[in-house]
Amino acid sequence: MEHAHTVVNPLWIIPFVLLLAMIAVMPFVNGDWWGRNYRYVAIILGLTTAGYYFFGLDNGARVLESMHEYVSFISLIGSLFVVAGGVHITIRGRSTPVENILLLAVGAVIANLLGTTGASMLLIRPYLRNNKYRLSPYHVVFFIFVVSNIGGALTPIGDPPLFLGYIKGIPFFWIMERMIQPWLLVLVLVLAVFYIIDRRNFARMSAAMREQVRRENDSTKLSGMHNLIFLAVIIGSVFIEHPVFLREALMIGAAVASYYTTKKDIHVKNHFTFHPIEEVAFLFIGIFLTMLPALDWLSANASQLGISSAGGFYWITGALSSVLDNAPTYLNFLTAALGLAGLEVSNQAHVHQFLAAEALHVVAISAAAVFFGAMTYIGNGPNFMVKAIAEHAGVKMPGFFGYIIRFSVPVLLPVFLLVWLIFFS
Repeated sequence: MEHAHTVVNPLWIIPFVLLLAMIAVMPFVNGDWWGRNYRYVAIILGLTTAGYYFFGLDNGARVLESMHEYVSFISLIGSLFVVAGGVHITIRGRSTPVENILLLAVGAVIANLLGTTGASMLLIRPYLRNNKYRLSPYHVVFFIFVVSNIGGALTPIGDPPLFLGYIKGIPFFWIMERMIQPWLLVLVLVLAVFYIIDRRNFARMSAAMREQVRRENDSTKLSGMHNLIFLAVIIGSVFIEHPVFLREALMIGAAVASYYTTKKDIHVKNHFTFHPIEEVAFLFIGIFLTMLPALDWLSANASQLGISSAGGFYWITGALSSVLDNAPTYLNFLTAALGLAGLEVSNQAHVHQFLAAEALHVVAISAAAVFFGAMTYIGNGPNFMVKAIAEHAGVKMPGFFGYIIRFSVPVLLPVFLLVWLIFFS
């Protein structure tokens, strides 16, 4: 949806910053209090920002637009979470570094067919079980890097930003043709770093334990296969635009049908609970509302930021996609890029004209929105869900800043810098 530039007081970005700070700090300061009250904090800060739009700016329509986007967002990831929770996958139990690499690589490919959320929810539990003998936080972090983000950079189904581009008129296979090289580069480099770390971890196991892991020979088994039908319904409904909320209704209906037709023992084997999606639902309703002033300020001032090159759009889109939802960030900077050329993103003829003249700008914005979503837990919807599932399985995951300092900055930032140097500088 398009909206006129909203002139906001930049001080109203504070609730968003405050929410991010509390997500990052409170689990360490007082984890018990935060666990009981995070939902109230998110809602209060979100409603405060909504009140500013309704009564201070007389622009309640902007809030309703954001809530429409939120309903679409939570319907998609929530329904995929429920349906994937009804599929139990038993993979050959050997968690050698090579087999972990293969599983992550397959997940990256699947992400382009099921979306990063669908692939993450389908594979995270078997991935955790497969590494049960030596499960470490880095296993989950690299799963977030590869399956929950980087993998979905080739198709509009892969990640929500690319789907928004498809809706605006970018041809379905256009991005794949131009993103395949950056995608392969990032994927190979990140998996190479994972292999080095995982090989060291594997080598620290006792010889007897390594031999036991190698001898594990469980055959691959799938239970709850009827849920693949519901999964197909959800993926297919992504392309429905009218009437309003039919898409979301189909997703929710598929999730409800999946939950009640799945045998209880499958949910038990998957340790399925609604806690991960509940946490995402409450935190992201706060994020969707409190980030409105930040997004609107960016939209109104994009032309004043002095950004005109593909590389400039790569870095600004990436930086904001790390801490804002990457879908609206993508759309804002795609709008800004077309605006600098005197074109409108709402006009498909203009979009096609821009693709012909400035393809590199669109590729840079697309790559940044997808890749940089892996930089923080809140950069992309599946990140928080995978973290919550892993913690429920007993993995002691790094906190908000620990994730950034220990993993995303030293691993991802050099790779993304190389992408910029090769493709967008």
